[in-house]
Amino acid sequence: MPAGARRLPYTPGVYRFRDGAGRILYIGRATQLRSRVGSYWSDLRDRPRLRRMVAQVTAVEAVVCDSVHEAAWLEHNLLTRRKPRWNRTRGGQESTVHIGLDAGPAAPGLRVTHLPTPGCYGPYLGGGRTRLAVSGLHRIRPLAYTGSRLTGAERDLAAKRGVTAGDRETFAASVAAVLDRDAASVAEACADLEALRDRAAEGLQFELAAQIHEELQALEWITSPQRVSALEPADLRVAGWADGVLVLFTVRAGRLDEWTQRPSTAGRAARYLEATPAEWREFATRNAELAVTLGGGE
Repeated sequence: MPAGARRLPYTPGVYRFRDGAGRILYIGRATQLRSRVGSYWSDLRDRPRLRRMVAQVTAVEAVVCDSVHEAAWLEHNLLTRRKPRWNRTRGGQESTVHIGLDAGPAAPGLRVTHLPTPGCYGPYLGGGRTRLAVSGLHRIRPLAYTGSRLTGAERDLAAKRGVTAGDRETFAASVAAVLDRDAASVAEACADLEALRDRAAEGLQFELAAQIHEELQALEWITSPQRVSALEPADLRVAGWADGVLVLFTVRAGRLDEWTQRPSTAGRAARYLEATPAEWREFATRNAELAVTLGGGE
C-alpha cells in the first residue's frame, strides 16, 4: 500500500489511483476514505481483476467532501468527463433527478423529474433515493392532500389526518425550507420521521418502520451538503494551495468535473487563489492540505 494511503482521513470523499508513470488507473468514492482505500490491499484472492490493478498502484490522491452525496456527485462528474482504464462505466449507474414543488391550490405537491423545470430543486443523484425522500416528506407534510382536485379516497385520507386546504401554505413553506437545506427545518423533518418510525416499531409494525427508516435516510441524502453539482450553469476555476502543492478544480456548467494537483510556489499559485470565489476557499484549501499529507508535492 502506498504510504500516503495510511494517512487518509475517515471522512467521505473521492480517491484515485495512479501508476508509476502518473497515469490515473481508477476513480472511486468512499463513505470513509481510509477504510475504503485500505480495503484494496486486503484479501483479494477472489477478485483477480482488482489484484491486477492494485499491483500497478504507486500513488493515492483524494478529495475530502462534506457528505457522501457530494462524494457520489464528484465521482459521477469525474467519470462522466473521463473514464480511467479500470473503471467499468462512464459516470456510474445512478440517474440525475430534480424535485419540482407545486404550491398551487389545484394540485400541490412534490414531483421527481429527470429534466430541471423552473423553480425546481436539486440536482440529486439517484432516482430511487430521491423518490423515497419525497415519500417521507409527504408522510410528514402531506401537501398533496391540501389541493382542490382530490379524489374521494384522497379526501378521506386528508380527513383522517386532519389536513385541510388551510394547511397548504404552511406545508409548502416547510417543504421548501427543507429542500433549501435550512438546518432547523431539516432537523425538524428528520425528527418527525424518526418519531413515526419509532412509533411504528413500538406497535410491532416492523415493515412500516423499515420503510420510514429508508425514507429518513433518503431525506438525509438529498439535504446533505454538496456543492460540486448545481443548477446554475457556472464556469469557474477553484484553487487551493498548501506547503508547495497547488490543487485545481474546474467547474463547467455548474459541475465540478476536473481535478489536478501539482507542485507550485506560493507566488505562482497566487493568481489562481485570487480568482477562487470565497465560498470555495475552505474546500480547496483543505484538499490542498490533504494533498500535502498524501505526498502530492513529492
